[in-house]
Amino acid sequence: MLIAPSGRAGISASAGGPACAALRRRFLLRCAPLTHSKTCYTSSVILGLGVSPMRRREFIALLGSGVAAWPLAARAQQPMQVVGYLDASSPGASAARVAVFRQGLAEAGYVEGRNVAIAYLWAEGQYDRLPEMAAELVRRQVAVIVAGPIPAAVTAKAATTTIPIVFYVAGDPVKLGLVAGLARPGGNATGVNSFAAELGAKQLGLLRELLPTAARIGLLINPTNPIVEGVTKDVTAASSATEVQIDVIRASDSREIEAAFATLVRNRADALVVGVDSFFTNRRLQVATLATRHAIPAVYIGREFVEVGGLITYGTSLTEVYRQLGAYAGRILKGAKPADLPVVQSTKFELVINLITAKALGLDVPPSLLARADEVIE
Repeated sequence: MLIAPSGRAGISASAGGPACAALRRRFLLRCAPLTHSKTCYTSSVILGLGVSPMRRREFIALLGSGVAAWPLAARAQQPMQVVGYLDASSPGASAARVAVFRQGLAEAGYVEGRNVAIAYLWAEGQYDRLPEMAAELVRRQVAVIVAGPIPAAVTAKAATTTIPIVFYVAGDPVKLGLVAGLARPGGNATGVNSFAAELGAKQLGLLRELLPTAARIGLLINPTNPIVEGVTKDVTAASSATEVQIDVIRASDSREIEAAFATLVRNRADALVVGVDSFFTNRRLQVATLATRHAIPAVYIGREFVEVGGLITYGTSLTEVYRQLGAYAGRILKGAKPADLPVVQSTKFELVINLITAKALGLDVPPSLLARADEVIE
């Protein structure tokens, strides 16, 4: 490292005078062999410019301006840690959740742009994009990867066994192969289980309470989601005790969603359970609009659906989930190991009813159901 006459490292861009001129001459003499050729690779490295070849005149001009000191001074600064944020959903659908995540991170002492950077990667419901996105975060060697829901979490886990992972999933993380155990996760991953994949029976019960005479109910699932088999089993098992017929309808793109509702209408479905899936959340406006257009009462997993006209939602409080994600990411940035952080099990659930949609569908919501609602949109 070059030491300026004042004793401080580096050369100021505004430095002048004989002393600085002599210092520059000494540095040029040391690099003379490098500057005698038309291109200079080593000089570029010295200047922190990578391995791209540099013209001799450009090198001397930069040195004379004092730019050579910049990377030398930068080495003394502590590099900002980077959090990789891998989400199977979209920015629009997750804006409120990301705000809560940042809040949890801030409560742990990390403010985006101040002492931590966040690299956001969004699959927007296209799960086949996730492997390359996860690989990109691994190549960048981020300090921790926050991944969710299940498709993103599973992909991140497959991409690295060394970078810490904080996940948000809707099913048992042990069965998904993310952790060895809930209390002692082991490995490089921990996070939050929202139980959303296990709420199908409860959602079916809410529909039955709203529509006691419903005999045929559809279940909309995304066949590319790893948890669809478990969700389907739970709902069909719950229906067997009530003699309700379940029609499983599959959709993994917008066109198939249109076709799914056409099938529901053709089958004369009395109601619909929309399975948990990031793709459906991204297409929530399309799903909720089609349900209202075809007069099919539907229950969803997230409050985002009722906010765009869905009838009723029952699911985990995602505010608590994402605050916990931020808190765990902050603890890992401070040096905690995922193996030592137990998986958090969600305990707060929300029931939200949209009375405007109920009236549009000609439904009278029972007072007992309204009394249990955490929020009623009127």
